[in-house]
Amino acid sequence: GTAKPIAAVADGFGVEAFVPVDGRIDTSVFTALAGPAEKGARAAASARDDVEAIDRAPLLPPLADAIGSLDGLLSEVASGTDALSRASRLLPSMLGADGPRNHLLLVQNNAEWRTQGGIVGASTLLRADGGAIELDGQLSSADFDRYDDAVLDLGEYASLYDAKPGRYIQNITQVPDFSLTARLAQEFAKREGRDVSSVMSIDPVALSYLLQATGPVRLPTGDELTSDNAVQLLLNDVYLRYEDPRQQDAFFASAAGAVFTAMTSGQVDPGALVSALGRAGAEHRLYLWSADEDDEKILADTTLAGAPPASDADTARFGVYFNDGTGSKMDYYMTPAVQLGWSGCGTGATPRTLSLEVSLTNNAPADAASLPEYITGGGVYGVPVGTARTVGEIYLPEGFTISAATPPGDRAFGGAIVDGRQVLSYSADLKPGETATVSVDLTADTDVRDAEAWVTPTADASLSPVVRASCAPAGTGLALE
Repeated sequence: GTAKPIAAVADGFGVEAFVPVDGRIDTSVFTALAGPAEKGARAAASARDDVEAIDRAPLLPPLADAIGSLDGLLSEVASGTDALSRASRLLPSMLGADGPRNHLLLVQNNAEWRTQGGIVGASTLLRADGGAIELDGQLSSADFDRYDDAVLDLGEYASLYDAKPGRYIQNITQVPDFSLTARLAQEFAKREGRDVSSVMSIDPVALSYLLQATGPVRLPTGDELTSDNAVQLLLNDVYLRYEDPRQQDAFFASAAGAVFTAMTSGQVDPGALVSALGRAGAEHRLYLWSADEDDEKILADTTLAGAPPASDADTARFGVYFNDGTGSKMDYYMTPAVQLGWSGCGTGATPRTLSLEVSLTNNAPADAASLPEYITGGGVYGVPVGTARTVGEIYLPEGFTISAATPPGDRAFGGAIVDGRQVLSYSADLKPGETATVSVDLTADTDVRDAEAWVTPTADASLSPVVRASCAPAGTGLALE
């Protein structure tokens, strides 16, 4: 019965509906689908919850396995119908079905780390009206003023980051809460005379996923931007080619414009587009915030909302974040490895230990000091040329106590309490080829059996920004490698 209310109005609906035709998306399709899709999502979620509640312990393996398979299938269906329901309710308003909407698209630069991915370098202004989307201007970080005080109240985040996320547009992604990032971006834009009603964020890795849907695009420079070369071209080659930041910004703007033109022209593989957006969202490389409260309710509890990691009854969640301290683009060469593991796993609520290990390696060439000054930072902040300084934060899951913690080298941990959870901070200076490691052991009397670490997305698409571990009898973990 789950699919019936959707199918009743969705005959002929497909992923093609997400693709603009002559720069316009037909919002009426989503408007008609919204009600039935919401009913279908509720039915699918109810069926999933009923199956999840079945106690499989006393069942014979064949029956238990069959229920497990059904659980997995229903979870997949519930996730898909929920996504369709939210999209069908959100897209019409975001696309200007009820009147023009002004959006600000931030591009995070993973070559210079911030908590959510990277500094905000290029920004694109978009205008949506009646389903039509048009480019309404582009801004570089140099176009925004810098302020003596934070443009908005940063709350308890100021205890970790001081006023920096609110003083410079480049730093607004330093906090692990995209709703705050977006409100900061909105305020920065307002002070430059641009009113925006929503803020989106993407990074070059997510852009490479979108290029799988559009195919290669030609830039005014003659370069061909593809899904294979986009990350290297935008995060490293551009700095080797152009020393003048204005030329770099012009290159970024031309790349953003070319991809936007390809996206809105309709020359897109719709299935690949939906897959690209889904992967980018799951990897915390795509965020969306709206000033409209109804929109925000729809976005709540989705990866697009970009809320900080929070533990629940089933899963303990860390935030494992990196911020550049060099004032450089050296993080293109930095590689993190994150491992989670449990010990003391048993039945019921028993004392357990949850261990986190974070390693950072500088994979820059041995002669990194000879790289362009814009990449190395030129020693402006007291870091030797060729060395990469990382300032890291580990947001600990609630309900656990630290039993052991080892900072990198001979340095000590700093930290703060943010929203009731403990945060450990540290820094590491790494020359090419060097590695630094941080470890934390936590204990708790808990029946939580799963753990996740949400990690700053890097320039390497092979490194999953979500690392998981389950409290299996032997204790298992997954490495970010």
